[in-house]
Amino acid sequence: MWWSVLSPLLHLLVLKLVFTSFFGRDSEYYTTYLFAGTLLFTFFKEATNQGMSTLVSNASIISKINLPKYLLLLSKNVSAIINFGLTLILFFIFAALDGVPFTWKFFSLIYPILCLILINLGIGFILSAMYVYFRDTKYLYDIFTLLLHYVSAIFYQVDRYPPQMQKLFLINPIYGCINYFRMVTIGGTIPSFGYHLYLFGYAAVLMGIGCWIYKKNNHTFIYYL
Repeated sequence: MWWSVLSPLLHLLVLKLVFTSFFGRDSEYYTTYLFAGTLLFTFFKEATNQGMSTLVSNASIISKINLPKYLLLLSKNVSAIINFGLTLILFFIFAALDGVPFTWKFFSLIYPILCLILINLGIGFILSAMYVYFRDTKYLYDIFTLLLHYVSAIFYQVDRYPPQMQKLFLINPIYGCINYFRMVTIGGTIPSFGYHLYLFGYAAVLMGIGCWIYKKNNHTFIYYL
């Protein structure tokens, strides 16, 4: 269990050592800024990567027992949520050491976490179905997550870009969840109602697409496992 906590901490350490002199020199609470991005992106990557191979790795069970296949994916996500919860405790400890003031607004962080869980489940459903038919999905997804990491503003500030460019970052829902975290913890503000709808819309659409794919292909998975 502690290895899963150690991974984002080591990632945070490397980012802080490398990028503080470039991006964090004039930034307040830069450690918390980095940790928020690392925390949520690691949670997303772990949950979706584990969910992708769910059907294939449990082929021997699926071929013998008629059980709801989505339960296998849910179990992987529960494991990722537990790891995320442990690291979240460390995040609050680091934020306190960084001098971040704690307020009642921190309770609103439950919302982006719930949205990210739904996003993880939806993408997990999509990826696990694709992986049954196309085993190269794993390699393509590794490239995709690498690119996604760089456009999620993990270690740099988006407000240094022109306003029109800043809006393009919102195409990425992972950045949306990370930005929500930073607005509450560092900025001390709760995002607008429209921002809440934006995150919920992404979560609902991705979850809906994932459930539809599972329902449509539920009886054909077994022939390709």
